[in-house]
Amino acid sequence: MYVSTTEVSVPEAMTIAVTEDTLTAELSDGRTIATPLAWYPRLVHGTPEERNNWELIGGGQGIRWPDLDEDISVEGLLAGRKSGESHRSFQRWLEAKRAGRGLTLYELTDYEKERHPGTDGQ
Repeated sequence: MYVSTTEVSVPEAMTIAVTEDTLTAELSDGRTIATPLAWYPRLVHGTPEERNNWELIGGGQGIRWPDLDEDISVEGLLAGRKSGESHRSFQRWLEAKRAGRGLTLYELTDYEKERHPGTDGQ
């Protein structure tokens, strides 16, 4: 039996646009893909300035929003993957954002350890 294999390559993101309800990526192969912003709660809760402060990572294989500590891969966009962040993690992030605290995983973990000494911050 002969099985044909096809090598699939993921195009790179070239430019990104974020509106109130849509994330749009122009790709290196000429396609433009748009996804609902609602799929990415951190982007929904970001200000327009935070949403527009993005950078390409991995040679265009992903997009990072440093102000929101959010990373989305082009492969995930093409596959239609919504944010995989747990509700608990997102709620901790949102609480920190509203309180003006650091938003990275490390900053959130350190804050939880300070609140609950002698535990893992859980």
